[in-house]
Amino acid sequence: MPRNAVTRFAPTPSGPLHVGHLLAALEARRVADELGGACLLRIEDIDLRARDPQWVELMHEDLAWLGLHFDGEVMYQTRRFDAYAAALEKLRGLGLLYPCFCNRGDIRAHVAESGRAPHATLGYLYPGTCKHLPPDEVQRRLQAGDAHCWRIDMERVQDIIGCPEWHDAYRGTQRCVPTEYGDVVLARKELPSSYHLAVVVDDAAQGVTHVTRGEDLFDATHIHRALQGVLGLPTPEYMHHALLRDNEGKRLAKRDGARSLQSLRQAGYSPRQVMDSLRAALQNGGIWVC
Repeated sequence: MPRNAVTRFAPTPSGPLHVGHLLAALEARRVADELGGACLLRIEDIDLRARDPQWVELMHEDLAWLGLHFDGEVMYQTRRFDAYAAALEKLRGLGLLYPCFCNRGDIRAHVAESGRAPHATLGYLYPGTCKHLPPDEVQRRLQAGDAHCWRIDMERVQDIIGCPEWHDAYRGTQRCVPTEYGDVVLARKELPSSYHLAVVVDDAAQGVTHVTRGEDLFDATHIHRALQGVLGLPTPEYMHHALLRDNEGKRLAKRDGARSLQSLRQAGYSPRQVMDSLRAALQNGGIWVC
């Protein structure tokens, strides 16, 4: 791997940080340090649930308690709406976006009727209900203010970029087939960008060369590779690490408040104890005990 790598830790502040976040932060910092590069901090606060300032403040307190530091200026997604709008406009100019008026119930019903199984990690694949609506109906519904989101036509994406490759440090070279992941949502009325679009645009803007994140986002990387292709953005090296689990093999998640960094602090654990337990977990197949 090249020297002078740029990694990033990009939490969503919708609640207290937990040990899974800590693993992601440590991995990003480790790779940057090993390659003599920089580790950046990005606050992915584009979701309405992530805009409570108390969670951002608590996050900084937790990171400072653990002695974790980051390089450069902190990026906030809520300050980058113009960048996402420009990316959407480029995709629109390529004829890749279309409005979708379906709600989630409509999509589930169509999937059930067609006998298609839901995707293992990305939810129900969109069956394309609104892709071929007559132009006059689309215009009428838009002018009427009907609720809608904007989806990307992955068939056309694949026509443009084919099936490009990307590389994962732990799994080797991967082949992206855009159509396998359906026409994902890239923007809604209340959200100017989806996670998929924002993360691709932001990684490029920050010059990220190595993306370290949990293996639960492995499938999403295929979508990100497709977006990088049509937007003409660089593709980083990816490193999808194992997730932390309890003794029964259950994934540790944000909803498990007992493993929040705040709760560990309040219970009297020292930063060293938390770090040592995390390192032990990594050597024990991701099983975390503290």
